[in-house]
Amino acid sequence: MKTTLTWKDGMEFDASVEEHTVHMDAKAPIGKNTGATPKELVAMGLGGCTAMDVIALLKKYKQPPQSFNIDVEIEPSTGAHPIVFNKATITFKVEGQVEPEKLNEAVQLSQTKYCGVSAMLAKAFPIEYHVVLNGTEISSGRANFELNTKE
Repeated sequence: MKTTLTWKDGMEFDASVEEHTVHMDAKAPIGKNTGATPKELVAMGLGGCTAMDVIALLKKYKQPPQSFNIDVEIEPSTGAHPIVFNKATITFKVEGQVEPEKLNEAVQLSQTKYCGVSAMLAKAFPIEYHVVLNGTEISSGRANFELNTKE
């Protein structure tokens, strides 16, 4: 994978991968806040990776949700620079006629086997998750990957 960043103006950049482009900027007063910051994009990538896993698994299990949302909350470090992520909490919010066991299995597989973004970031800080089905929390856990890296 290769990403190309092109400086636009001030702190604005366009990042391109193949035919897709994402606009980035810094918050004011350094930037103009015209796009997501790089750290915000990391949080979005974390949510997007696990969301795609869970939806794919629910589809495989024939458990289509009526609605599906994920909140990713990041706890940043304080004090000295660089400011890094200390902890992430992912809340999976599902509505509909979905079997709780299948939903829990899908989330657990994402957070222990499939989500490459979670696997990478979990090396640097803890990632906790909560599963909410029809307004009731049905489980929680922590990303835990046993990585087999082959060259």
